[in-house]
Amino acid sequence: MAELDNPNVMSNLITFLSSLIQKVAESNDLNCGFQAQKISVFHGLTRPTISIQSYLHRIYKYANCSPSCFIVAYVYLDRFAQRQPSLPINSFNVHRLLITSVMVAAKFMDDM
Repeated sequence: MAELDNPNVMSNLITFLSSLIQKVAESNDLNCGFQAQKISVFHGLTRPTISIQSYLHRIYKYANCSPSCFIVAYVYLDRFAQRQPSLPINSFNVHRLLITSVMVAAKFMDDM
């Protein structure tokens, strides 16, 4: 994992992950009229103004978790989306789900 210590590689990883998550959120925003969706505690009343990429950079800067936490967090989000199809990841809940998945991943990966 030494190659992830390079800030340029980590920036590329965050850019890649944020683009994947952004596509999922935008797709689910467009499909919200076609599928029945539940509202959860993760839903906000408005869309956050910060982009997903900026949010992930901020989490990386201040959370002090390992780069592998971001990969594990994405796996958690993917599993959540597959197991809870009535609670899709959209622009109203993506930021809260991201910070939660990174926190759980950090607890699993980095805590001793």
